[in-house]
Amino acid sequence: MILFGLKRKETYVAFMAGKVLPLEMVKDPVFSKKIMGDGFAIEPTNGEVVAPCDGEIVTVFPTGHAYGLREKNGREILIHLGIDTVELKGKGFKPFVTEGQKVKAGDRLAEMDLELVKEAGKFTTSMLLFTTGEQVEVLKENQVVEINEKAVIQVK
Repeated sequence: MILFGLKRKETYVAFMAGKVLPLEMVKDPVFSKKIMGDGFAIEPTNGEVVAPCDGEIVTVFPTGHAYGLREKNGREILIHLGIDTVELKGKGFKPFVTEGQKVKAGDRLAEMDLELVKEAGKFTTSMLLFTTGEQVEVLKENQVVEINEKAVIQVK
């Protein structure tokens, strides 16, 4: 959107509270090699998950461990909670959204029981990926952020 000759920057908020990591540090090659897209990860300090931007929920995995969002501009985002957590078959995940639902940045998407996930031997590291090819600059790499904190990333 162009407004008074200036390009509007999209705003994304931290989808979880915790330490921000570059994807290269994620202990899963699908994410660390950016096979599914560029983005960033958070090592969460609590299990609350919120929408990083305004959009529509296009996918809620039956296991509750992953969510797809589409922005008005067509950009698609995947939020993947934990590593190999699909194997938990939904244990430890509580979705609060459904496919087709419109959300605003900061709306509650899900909860992940961090202790249950850890006890099952899985990593809680959670990823946000742009699956439509965008490149991301991580602005708060290795910093601890609060949920809904702004300026964590910038899309190039």
